[in-house]
Amino acid sequence: MSAKVALYSAVGEELTHYEVDVAGANLLRRKTVKVAANVQYAWPHPSRQYLYVATSNRGGGLKADSNHISAFRIDKPSGALTPHGEPQPLRARAVHLCVDARGRYILSAHNLPSSGISVNRINSNGTIGPEVKQPETLDFGIYPHQVMMTGQMAILVDRGNDAADGKPEDPGALKLFRFDAGILSTLASIAPNGGYGFGPRHLDFHPTHPWVYVSLERQSRLYTYRMSGDTLEHDAAYICDTLADRENIKPRQHAGAIHVHPNGRCVYVINRADWTVNCEGKAVFAGGENSIVVYSIDISTGKPTPIQHVDPRCIHVRTFAINRSGRLLVAASIKPIDVRVENRISTVPAALSVFRIVSDGKLEFVRKYDVDTAGAIHYWMGMVELE
Repeated sequence: MSAKVALYSAVGEELTHYEVDVAGANLLRRKTVKVAANVQYAWPHPSRQYLYVATSNRGGGLKADSNHISAFRIDKPSGALTPHGEPQPLRARAVHLCVDARGRYILSAHNLPSSGISVNRINSNGTIGPEVKQPETLDFGIYPHQVMMTGQMAILVDRGNDAADGKPEDPGALKLFRFDAGILSTLASIAPNGGYGFGPRHLDFHPTHPWVYVSLERQSRLYTYRMSGDTLEHDAAYICDTLADRENIKPRQHAGAIHVHPNGRCVYVINRADWTVNCEGKAVFAGGENSIVVYSIDISTGKPTPIQHVDPRCIHVRTFAINRSGRLLVAASIKPIDVRVENRISTVPAALSVFRIVSDGKLEFVRKYDVDTAGAIHYWMGMVELE
């Protein structure tokens, strides 16, 4: 019998719970809860009893002057969410967050108006405690986009920025910190070529080997790094393309989220594109690759080899998740977009696209569920095992 799984999908300030039928690859919509502001990211406690949600009113020309992290209790076995304790203010919008393996701290990554990591204690009852003050001398890079923990090391993924409007490129980096009792201290900065031409967005860890897989947003590449003790080797062991057709690359083509399969035999990376041109007074999709790339991992070396580029049947997937048994992958696109097919313009809605994962790690599309964004953004989605 399959373990019970909950899927949570965030559109603006609404967080919707879906019951997941893993065997049937079905999603059954349940209750929606309203949070303090637009959901930015969320992460479950290791006990899977609580979900921590970062919110901000930034977006659509708004200033990020209301930023919080909130705890929700996850009911078992239903998966329903209820507020748990008071939201804690954050000094800036958190673009990403994670919880350490022992469930004692929440680490939040910030990029605007300045880069940084906030650390909050988690109380024994799962509520969120106060922020832990960090040393003022830490270097968090230029534009962080993710923070992840492995053992006693935190890695901040600093995307940097492309050159634009006469402004030179901001270099990217992987910033490594030791994490001890809630306090960060500098370990190393991994920035090949000084970080120029290096624009990482997200990373994930292999479950059994010291390998780190990094998606480079600005270059549409996959880098594989070996961990050595409490640091990474400076040079990538392997570099792969994420695109099926680099010769036909379009503007606004980026790599995105990345996840390693729970069995460690495959890694999955998103390609996303949303470039538009004016057509009959409408902004219409003008091409680019929207796909999920499946790489087989050589379990003796860690080398990834692309084995599939699959169409998610939607445009610009921002987040995706794999259930713990590794049988199901769900991808979430952020917003509807108009497309031109022959002489007709139609709309591709935001969606949750459901795939079965077969024995070799490849994906088989099953169905998709349209998501009504009502002018907001379908910004985050994740799954939590309830048993």
